[in-house]
Amino acid sequence: MSKFLTIAIATVFSSGFLFSNFALALDAGQPSVAALEKIANKKPNYSPYAGRHYPTRVMWGDTHVHTATSFDAGAFGTTLGPREAYQFARGDEVTSNSGQRVKMGRPLDFLAVTDHSDNMGFFPDLMAGDPKILANPLGRKWYDMVQAGNGADVGFEAFFALFQGTYPEELMYNPGTRGFKNTWDSNIAAAEEYNDPGNFTTFIAYEWPASVKGNNLHRNIIFRDGATRAGQVEPIVTNPPVGNPDPAFLWEWMAAYEEKTGGSVLAIAHNGNLSNGLMFPIVE
Repeated sequence: MSKFLTIAIATVFSSGFLFSNFALALDAGQPSVAALEKIANKKPNYSPYAGRHYPTRVMWGDTHVHTATSFDAGAFGTTLGPREAYQFARGDEVTSNSGQRVKMGRPLDFLAVTDHSDNMGFFPDLMAGDPKILANPLGRKWYDMVQAGNGADVGFEAFFALFQGTYPEELMYNPGTRGFKNTWDSNIAAAEEYNDPGNFTTFIAYEWPASVKGNNLHRNIIFRDGATRAGQVEPIVTNPPVGNPDPAFLWEWMAAYEEKTGGSVLAIAHNGNLSNGLMFPIVE
């Protein structure tokens, strides 16, 4: 018998066997609902995703990033702003503070630019020679020092003056001042510009940099909302008399924001290890 004939017989036999089994299965009739329920209760779902109602995709991002508009970063040489931060985070190639071209190996899924609210926006205006800053003797001195290449010295002077309470009120960027409002509006606009739902998410945010006797109480304040709601308020600061370093002051501000706008805002504590136990006190 040739191999071709053998294959043909095997095929016919197999086909007949399959059709016979199929016919027997049809003759058995359909199982009752009670029988199916017993089987369903004993065996796991066919799909492991059936009945799963929680997120399973991990998103990678950063909720604590400072740019040039943050007083601390600006004081020590950061020149890139929120827009460059968002560009870099989403995977664009940008020019760093050092002049080098840089790019992330893997883009982030989300980013919150959390510049310090205290004196937010001062250093970019100083570097640009804002007339109001130059009209102040100390502001002019700092500007001339920057132009002479002594920007690091300016950073130390301004930084310690702010936290020692000797910073000139005329140079303070507080809520209600032109410089502060312009900075906040620009930060909001940058977040809105680079928010790309489904691809890259930006959060309108800032950092409330409270410190009590050198103990860190900083919180990152992140809005769930867009410009329509977040733009109705300005960040609060910690320096008296306009601000207050007491966390209760922050909670009141957050509650007032949500009541006023119907929005939602979140505070995330950072570096509680530097708070000497004050970040999460057992007793108030």
